[in-house]
Amino acid sequence: MVDIATRVYNHNFRIDPIVRSLIDDDFYKLLMCQSVLRKRADTTVVFSLINRSKHVPLAKLIDEGELREQLDHVRSLSLSRGESTWLRGNTFYGKRQMFSSSFMEWFENLRLPAYHLERKGDQYELAFEGKWPEVMLWEIPALAVLMELRSRAVLATMGKFELEVLYARAMARIWEKIERLRKIDGLKIADFGTRRRHSFLWQDWCVQAMIEGLPEAFIGTSNCRIAMRRDIEAIGTNAHELPMVYSALAETDDQLGEAPYRVLADWQEEHDGNLRIILPDTYGTEGFLKNAPDWLAGWTGIRIDSGDPATGAETAIRWWKERGEDPTKKLVIFSDGLDVDKIEELHARFTGRVRVSFGWGTLLTNDFRGLVPNDALAPFSLVCKAVSANGRPTVKLSDNPNKAMGPKDQIERYKRVFGVGEQAKMAVIV
Repeated sequence: MVDIATRVYNHNFRIDPIVRSLIDDDFYKLLMCQSVLRKRADTTVVFSLINRSKHVPLAKLIDEGELREQLDHVRSLSLSRGESTWLRGNTFYGKRQMFSSSFMEWFENLRLPAYHLERKGDQYELAFEGKWPEVMLWEIPALAVLMELRSRAVLATMGKFELEVLYARAMARIWEKIERLRKIDGLKIADFGTRRRHSFLWQDWCVQAMIEGLPEAFIGTSNCRIAMRRDIEAIGTNAHELPMVYSALAETDDQLGEAPYRVLADWQEEHDGNLRIILPDTYGTEGFLKNAPDWLAGWTGIRIDSGDPATGAETAIRWWKERGEDPTKKLVIFSDGLDVDKIEELHARFTGRVRVSFGWGTLLTNDFRGLVPNDALAPFSLVCKAVSANGRPTVKLSDNPNKAMGPKDQIERYKRVFGVGEQAKMAVIV
């Protein structure tokens, strides 16, 4: 096992670039990319970095030259032969050859497109523009680079013994969480922590700890490279990006109202089983389920990713019952801002009523809260989102209005079209 403190103290670019591979990415991005390449390859999109935590001055903490060096390194990456073999030949979600030959040939020749970087006060403006299948693969690497450079900036002020103690404390914290999770009978949990991890080495360590500490409960990781290296399941389905872009391309209000369902109709053409997971909150869970076509009720389950998770699960249970489905056979994946207390609470409340699973993210792979002065390593909310498609702005409403994004007039239009009323504001932790 890697001695992380020593590696951090001695790290250099050659052995520790932040992003080490094109598959140091979340599995759902590759699944969505294949779908986009097949259906919407000519769509032009812009992705942009959004720091929701304005109190974290990224441009003061991170040297611009170092940031460019890391981003340029990402652009130099290509798929290795071993990675291609793994994607082509491995079984994912019980299916062999999940990725088509045409997609793999495209991916094997891919280099990520150019980026735009500019300092604006204490923050960076970082944007990517081009064809959707190429640009979408910048999201996770860009976030990983910014998050880890922020960590490195804080760690650079620390001596070797101080680093040893810091990581020992952080390791003990994770292991204490795992010991609590061991007590939950029937727990199913995956690592969803790539996008806001402390570092690649730390995420890899956390996954190894989960493998050893929760051998039956731990079902895999969203990170493809770690899944490949550790010979575990790659986990992930689809994300808000798809309905956001499809909706931006809609010509009329009627087409806008249908766009989120068009996304899932396209998805259904490619996937079955546990990949048929609905993400209903892009424009409000209540309205999405109320207007959903009957065939969606037959899907495997739902992922709850914003708002009050218990409310979201109760809404899904009512919906399944109204559509004549048995909720006890349905899967509910909780994935928003989870830590052990909330996992324990949700598992106790919903076990036996639905099949329960958890995607544990930032507070698995980046929980250094209170371990350094001024809480300088506390996790913060950084996202990289599609902000336009073919020149039209994208919108996300969410079940938490504090996560909404888009021009104000378009937010109001989307609320009208999707019937979104008053929403309860919740703190955005990560």
